[in-house]
Amino acid sequence: MGVLWLMLSGHYDSTLLLSLGAGSAIFASALAWRLHIMDTETAPYHKLWRFFLYWPWLLWEVVKANVIVIRTILKPDMVLTPRMVRVKSMPKTDLGRALFANSITLTPGTVSVDLDDDEIIVHAVLKELTGKEGFAEMSARCAAACGEKDGTS
Repeated sequence: MGVLWLMLSGHYDSTLLLSLGAGSAIFASALAWRLHIMDTETAPYHKLWRFFLYWPWLLWEVVKANVIVIRTILKPDMVLTPRMVRVKSMPKTDLGRALFANSITLTPGTVSVDLDDDEIIVHAVLKELTGKEGFAEMSARCAAACGEKDGTS
């Protein structure tokens, strides 16, 4: 977060500001470590490399869904086929289920409406976006990105 702030703010020449920022970041990290509030579930940095494998796949799925939605919108006789579907969630951890629900919402034309223990209710504007095999693949990839094997943690 500090690097992002530095890039966006442009304060490269203020020694006092940079040293106070670095000091407060080190202090906050040391305090969180000392209080034992940083564990592997709240800060899953050890799983970060798996997310780098997941994001390109998700980006491609977003592009494909964009094409489907744009093609439908540009038709002169636009026909929407909205529906609500229940999707089984393979990830068992909170992080995996949240990633799965957010990935569905990021995909154009679909929104995660409710997240239950093992199901997600999804609203889709087109019937083509509700294929069970697409959700199953996304669910399996989310579970893998979170370090789960076969949906179990």
